[in-house]
Amino acid sequence: MPRNQFQRCIFALITVIITVHAYVFYSLYVVNGSTLMDINSANSVLSAINAQGGVYMLGRFVPIWAVILTEFCFAYILEIIMGSPCSFKLASKVFDMRSTNPVIFETSIICATVGLMCPAMSLIAAFLYYPYYSGFNILTLAANWIKLVCFNFPFAFFTQLFFIQPFVRKAFKCIFKKDIESRANFSV
Repeated sequence: MPRNQFQRCIFALITVIITVHAYVFYSLYVVNGSTLMDINSANSVLSAINAQGGVYMLGRFVPIWAVILTEFCFAYILEIIMGSPCSFKLASKVFDMRSTNPVIFETSIICATVGLMCPAMSLIAAFLYYPYYSGFNILTLAANWIKLVCFNFPFAFFTQLFFIQPFVRKAFKCIFKKDIESRANFSV
């Protein structure tokens, strides 16, 4: 799909914008929603977040937009530096790009990306959302990290494979339609 560094950055940008919003929503509403509502005696998750003054991150409560922005920065940098290059290399070790069906090769890249990014972003989240009010313990951090990986991996795998990446690839093809057509005409 992406053929140069600029296209890779745009592809990663589209992916991270969608993914970060999906995971923040998933974490706040699906995983922690009922707990937040019980703690704050609220009838909706958004009311519970507002009642407690935001989302607990780095030992204080911050607005949701700050959570999204923080996670976006970490995810985008991690995707550019590690996610995209390493997942392509891993997929290329298993499959030959020239002789493998493109759908299978792209699926292997998606699976490798999830396998790399989910534990990495879960570790970052374990630091960001660590319960600092009770001090710091490396075992608590490790337990929180494993818990986050267990919650996030199935969600990451299925949403990336069946929803996010197909949408991103379609959007990417629309954005770079002229470049894709010119490459197709050039190779004919």
